Amino acid sequence: MTITCFIEYKIVPAKLRLFQQYAENWGEIIPECGGDLVGYFLPHEGTNNVAFGLISFVNLAAYEQYRKCLKQDEQGKNNFMFAQREQFILEEKRTFLAAVPETYQHRIGGKR
Repeated sequence: MTITCFIEYKIVPAKLRLFQQYAENWGEIIPECGGDLVGYFLPHEGTNNVAFGLISFVNLAAYEQYRKCLKQDEQGKNNFMFAQREQFILEEKRTFLAAVPETYQHRIGGKR
């Protein structure tokens, strides 16, 4: 069963570009550590201090392996330190969601 780690970030609006760089950095790191990066999402309209990241895994065990890899990855460590140094993230919340198989990555015309 596919699970998705849904990360909600409370960010500093004046540091949006720094958060964007942080998210872009994960674009390379996450797949190398075994995560299926669905994407990072920045505020566009409305609330300006909330961003999201979604990463899918085949199961919770795969997520645990990913976390181990991430802690050992030099680029991952550097990205975590970048966030701490620049203080653009005020809060993070993680929720694990199970996909409804009949709807997961459903495309127009029924093709995946």
